[in-house]
Amino acid sequence: MDKFTTLSGIAAPMPLINIDTDMIIPKQFLKTIKRSGLGVNLFDEMRYDGEGKEIPDFVLNKPQYRDSQIIVAGDNFGCGSSREHAPWALLDFGIRAVISTSYADIFYNNCFKNGILPITLPKEQVDILMDDAEKGANARIEVDLEAQTVTSSDGQVFSFEIDSHKKHCLLNGLDDIGLTLEKAASIDAFEASANASRPWV
Repeated sequence: MDKFTTLSGIAAPMPLINIDTDMIIPKQFLKTIKRSGLGVNLFDEMRYDGEGKEIPDFVLNKPQYRDSQIIVAGDNFGCGSSREHAPWALLDFGIRAVISTSYADIFYNNCFKNGILPITLPKEQVDILMDDAEKGANARIEVDLEAQTVTSSDGQVFSFEIDSHKKHCLLNGLDDIGLTLEKAASIDAFEASANASRPWV
């Protein structure tokens, strides 16, 4: 998993509330177990019409937001059914951070396991960043995970809270497998000791 330290990127404004995981990645794309290739289907039913053509008014289809790395979203982002494909699709598109007032618990935790930083801020601060994101490609929002700050394009700084363990994992690029491998030496020592004391096992 790629490390997350700082990010300066274009933010796409998505003021809708209750954007659920089926909107993020519709159910027909859940057959794959690969983490790559889902970005093209991110928000599929909002991005494309019935013939597969792009809907020009959808934010990620607009030229100024095609390279967005941040989404500023309405309340309760990632609600609905549990599907890890949702953060997979976001990450494959290029999204590394989401800013909202709240998230569904499972989606929130899945983000950290896949290298995406979900930032929770009060509504008045999200509203300011939403307005900032509306400015388009010239308005880049900066995220500093170590300092736990979000900086708007005009220099307003907002602090966010984050669990220290989740922060450690993102800063060091550690998913569940990576966390286990951090203990590889201890695991090997235990196995060697167990084999010596119980050779018949």
